[in-house]
Amino acid sequence: MPRDSNEPGAASVPDLFYEKRAVRRGATIVAGVDEVGRGPLAGPVVVAAVILNRRRIPDGLNDSKQLTADDRTRLHDEILANSTAVSVVAAPTSIIMDLNILWASMWAMRRAVMTLAVQPDHVLVDGSTLPKGMPCTAEKVVGGDALSLSIAAASIIAKVTRDRMCEIMHCEEPHFGFDSHKGYSAPTHFRALEAHGPGRYHRMDFAPCIEADTRLRTGISIGPLVPPGWKKPPPKPQLDLFAA
Repeated sequence: MPRDSNEPGAASVPDLFYEKRAVRRGATIVAGVDEVGRGPLAGPVVVAAVILNRRRIPDGLNDSKQLTADDRTRLHDEILANSTAVSVVAAPTSIIMDLNILWASMWAMRRAVMTLAVQPDHVLVDGSTLPKGMPCTAEKVVGGDALSLSIAAASIIAKVTRDRMCEIMHCEEPHFGFDSHKGYSAPTHFRALEAHGPGRYHRMDFAPCIEADTRLRTGISIGPLVPPGWKKPPPKPQLDLFAA
C-alpha cells in the first residue's frame, strides 16, 4: 500500500515521500544519490545520481541489496532508458588512497551531481554525511535506498556499474577472483592475497592489504589479515569536502 505523505518510514518498499516533500518545500527537480564500494579491499567506489521521470518509473524498483542480479540488470537498463537524467562517477583506487575512502566517496558524490545532464535543485543523499560544495540543496536520508525511489534507482545503477568494473578487474587479475567477491572480504580473497600479495586494484591503506604486502615482501607478519572490517585510520584531510 502506498505510504501516506505524512508518515515517513511506513512502507516496506521505497516510494516518493522524500521527493514529494522536497517539492512541497519549493524544489522542482529532485535527484537521488547513492554509492557502492566503500567496504571492499579492492576496486573503485562508484556513485550514481538519478533524476527519475515520475511517469515512467520501472516496476519493481527497490534497494539494490534486495534484488537478484538479474533484476538489477533489468532495472539498470530500464532506469537508463526512462529517467530524466543519470550520472555515474567511479573513484578509482588511486583517488581512494590519495583522499581515503570516505573523502573519495564525497568527491564522487559531488561529481555525480554536477555532471547530470539536467541539474537538480535538490538532492537526496543516502547515508549520514553530505559532501560540501553541492550545486544545490542536499538532504541526508539514512537508509535512503530502502526509503526513496530516486536513491534506490541510484543504488541499482551504482551496483551494476561497479560489478561490471569488477568483471574487467577479474580479466586483468584472474587469480584474485574479483568476479565472485567483487573485492569484498571473503575467504577466497584472503587466500589470494596471502599467495600473491596485493594487486593493482587493492587499497593499500586497508589493513589486510598492508599485512599481505608486508608478509610477501619481508616474511614478517604485523598482524592477522582479519578482522577484515578494520581499516587504517584515515589521514588528516587535505580538502574540505564535507558539508557543515
